[in-house]
Amino acid sequence: MTTLTPSPTQLPQVALPRNDGMPLDLDWVAAVQANTSAIERRAATLGGRRSVKKEWQAAWLLKAVSLIDLTTLSGDDTWGRVERLCAKARQPVSPWMLEKLGMDGLTVGAVCVYHDMVETAVRSLEGTNIPVAAVSTGFPAGLSPFDLRIEEIRRSVAAGAREIDIVISRRHVLTGNWQALYDEMREMRAACGAAHVKAILATGELATLRNVARASLVCMMAGADFIKTSTGKESVNATLPVTLTMIRAIRDYQDRTGIKVGYKPAGGIAKAKDALLYLALMKDELGHPWLQPDLFRFGASSLLGDIERQLEHYLTGHYSAANRHPMG
Repeated sequence: MTTLTPSPTQLPQVALPRNDGMPLDLDWVAAVQANTSAIERRAATLGGRRSVKKEWQAAWLLKAVSLIDLTTLSGDDTWGRVERLCAKARQPVSPWMLEKLGMDGLTVGAVCVYHDMVETAVRSLEGTNIPVAAVSTGFPAGLSPFDLRIEEIRRSVAAGAREIDIVISRRHVLTGNWQALYDEMREMRAACGAAHVKAILATGELATLRNVARASLVCMMAGADFIKTSTGKESVNATLPVTLTMIRAIRDYQDRTGIKVGYKPAGGIAKAKDALLYLALMKDELGHPWLQPDLFRFGASSLLGDIERQLEHYLTGHYSAANRHPMG
């Protein structure tokens, strides 16, 4: 089995150019295909060909922490819960573990909340470089009136959100109305202004990997800075086959335009071992630039707790109870 070498968790960041998009190229979209059986075979073999142990695993788990969009998107969210989540974002791993691992300054990639909680999160993260991401546009269904979805984006940006996670209209994909999807995405991107936009495809509701590939491409043409798998509310969320499909679309878009677009798997990634598989796939397919927070994020809530447990096991040889590593 191949062993990945350790990679520094914190590297100097160079601001990437925004994805301004391009005119909709329907010929390119129509030419996009997805070999489902080949994609599934490639994804199924990944775990057997990539293994990280001991100090190498610890290094990659620290890397994973820096890529987490620490998320709370529950109907019973309170301001207190968001404040505690932000405190966890500032100090995601226990100080004694970081000291033993020779790390300092480690934070998560962002905090992701509902629009109503943006101001609380921004205030709780003052003095840090941790951005607040807001889910918007009638999350998770994306079926509220379009003018209200646009206004929600504007209000989230005005409240201090530096990233906006929007949801696309799945019906445009399912009916092959690529022009409508492109126009919708362009207007949402414009409403975000300086805030980066992540386009949530809700891949579990798109029926086929070909639809996933085409929707990914159209959203990038329309100016998405990130493409994201799921809201976390669908019956099927992030999977390795969907990830492979989407990141190959990212690679094709970069080859054609020279622009790097980020990727965010979300929903169902709760175990440290799963995070390692996603990191290995990103490294194999897109390379080291996509192992930094400006191009890759995990949308997760419980993942961080399991990573802490694995790091403690590495340091002590014992697994701790999950309640020793609360999220908030």
